[in-house]
Amino acid sequence: MKKLYCRATAALCLVATVGMWSAVANAQSAEVKEKPRMYTWVANWAIPRAKWADMEKSRAGTQKILEDAVASGKLVGYGDDTVLVHTAEGVTHDAWWSSMSMAAMFNVLEEIHKAGAAVTPVLESATKHYDEVYVSRFYNWHPGASKTAYTHAASYKFKADAPDDALETLSKTFIVPMLEKLLADGSVIEYEIDEEAVHTESPGTFWIVYITPNAEGLDKVNNALRDALKANPLASPAFGSMVDFTPHRDYISRTNATYK
Repeated sequence: MKKLYCRATAALCLVATVGMWSAVANAQSAEVKEKPRMYTWVANWAIPRAKWADMEKSRAGTQKILEDAVASGKLVGYGDDTVLVHTAEGVTHDAWWSSMSMAAMFNVLEEIHKAGAAVTPVLESATKHYDEVYVSRFYNWHPGASKTAYTHAASYKFKADAPDDALETLSKTFIVPMLEKLLADGSVIEYEIDEEAVHTESPGTFWIVYITPNAEGLDKVNNALRDALKANPLASPAFGSMVDFTPHRDYISRTNATYK
């Protein structure tokens, strides 16, 4: 009986916290609308350090395919990342592309396989490889190409008792309004809030990803986050009430990115 009482009390507190937060941010959330689903394929590799220069050269093999796919409308963006903060078991490089349908995403993958670009010597030297498929309903970008960008990706996992619309609530009331301001002033050139479309991780995991045009952009986002939390004191407790921070991880990479 005590456990049931505690759970009920926790649930009421959660609803109250989210309700207050939503009320404070109602003017912002009214402007944020869910977008058509965007799918992103990410191929990850752990490449031996001696082969890193070869990895940069090998990317030219898929460049024409991806460029043509953007030009034809199959893709809305593509790019690649070189991991900067390495972990003992982590990957070192990735390649990705985004489309407005899962079919278009997989059709581009098929073109890359047919061209033989997925079986190059440097990729065969990888000590680890895995793929991920994400879907996003909240995203935006500036069109164009960047060769000096930085990507920050943060993974989070919702608590078991988080509301079914937790990601929508967080996105509309806090994350998207903040990132849209940073996009408008050029501190960010792309952002997306991702879930897995093909689950290879535990359900309930989501990612907040943004690309900055340079390293200074990372500081601008951090400063904006601190300012936003000060301006909205309910944001932090509401986020904490829904998210289990134990599996939280951050990733920073150098990025080449092109968006239509």
